Amino acid sequence: MGAVLVLNQNYEPLNVCNPRRAVVLVDLGKAEVLEVDGLVFRSPSREIRVPSVIRLHRLVKRPRPRVRLTRREVFFRDRYTCQYCGVTTRELTVDHVVPRHRGGVHAWHNVVSACHACNHRKGGRSTEEARMPLHREPFEPRATPRYLFGQYVGVNSDWDKFLPVIDE
Repeated sequence: MGAVLVLNQNYEPLNVCNPRRAVVLVDLGKAEVLEVDGLVFRSPSREIRVPSVIRLHRLVKRPRPRVRLTRREVFFRDRYTCQYCGVTTRELTVDHVVPRHRGGVHAWHNVVSACHACNHRKGGRSTEEARMPLHREPFEPRATPRYLFGQYVGVNSDWDKFLPVIDE
């Protein structure tokens, strides 16, 4: 089956759910249908058109989503650029600014993209000991619409007017 975009009361995209969950939310009066899909749920007593976009009647307060710390997201944050020599390539490794064996943690503020040569040259030393300054200090990126809903852009044309413009 398909997927259904769930909007908050203020039309902010919240998440994506399955059609059955969306029909239950609409049937219980917790949401309204904004766009309808071509699918139909049939029972002996009635037919229900499956929604493709629903909006909740009550505002849901949720914590701001965070970007998961993965290799792909580190490389994207650093624009596929080695943070030591500045070369742009797809052949990157993840380097800990403060090495883990020296108490460095695996967190956004301690992880950068590095080419194989720079990572090998730095080794298990700090940036000061290796005399390899960073081009840009590491930071935790914000969860952008690209991160949250990028995989759904272009999949369902009914959703395009509700999803913010994805900037790459």
